[in-house]
Amino acid sequence: MPSDAHAANTTIGVIGLGIMGRPMALNLLAAGYPVVVHSRSRPPVEELVSAGAHEADSPRAVAERSDVIITMLPDSPDVEAVVLGPGGVIEGARAGALFIDMSTIAPATARAVHAAFAAAGVDAVDAPVSGGEPAAKSGELSIMVGGDEPAVARARPILEVLGARITHIGPPGTGQVAKAANQIVVALTLQAVAEALALAQEAGADPARVREALLGGYAGSKILEVHGQRMLEGSFTPGFRLELHRKDLGIALAAADEAGLPLGATIQAAELMDVLIAEGHGDADHSVLRRWYRAD
Repeated sequence: MPSDAHAANTTIGVIGLGIMGRPMALNLLAAGYPVVVHSRSRPPVEELVSAGAHEADSPRAVAERSDVIITMLPDSPDVEAVVLGPGGVIEGARAGALFIDMSTIAPATARAVHAAFAAAGVDAVDAPVSGGEPAAKSGELSIMVGGDEPAVARARPILEVLGARITHIGPPGTGQVAKAANQIVVALTLQAVAEALALAQEAGADPARVREALLGGYAGSKILEVHGQRMLEGSFTPGFRLELHRKDLGIALAAADEAGLPLGATIQAAELMDVLIAEGHGDADHSVLRRWYRAD
């Protein structure tokens, strides 16, 4: 954890105040960091300003006022535009600053961003997260970090405010590889839980009691615990939107294609997501996979 003096003397810019970015920025404020924020949506900006943050009118302006810049954005094109585009972070970041991208993006994009900042004398790490909104609020995210060791060491005190497990995976881009692997496991486990509860219901067993039994054995998981309950209730308010998880599987499949690796189960999960998105469920929580398994 950062010392009080380190926090007070290190201004952190946060760009992207969505479901994850907003509570992360609040945790940084609570840890004593001066925080500068920018986001497309006004309500979270106003909330953060009310909590003590300062507002900047562009990514460039955030970087100009910050020692450390954190981005939490939806996809690779968003990061490219906000970070490398006109009025972007790289135009305002001074030599010696630290850039931490906590978005989930393609490993190739993360490597390109790192190279651009290296040329500008700025340290950069990719640090995607897992744990969802509850862990973002509690500061207990799992954070997968790619980058050079000195940059990761600089980032660690800040990441420790946001996460309970910080793992340095390897060189630039490997944090995103780890996140792609994470999203495969989550997607396939969601699919397995949906199938299991559907089987219980259609075969005449109480799915709630089946879930309770499974939680006590090898089938037990956080997904069965949290998302299994969502499936039982039919409550699919995000959470993590299905369309974003489908985007993440696209990243995983592209990386696998580059490596010459077939991922049959991931392809099937992606296809199920495509069906549900086409039916209008893209903005629902990814546990909405349960709706694919309905008796006709």
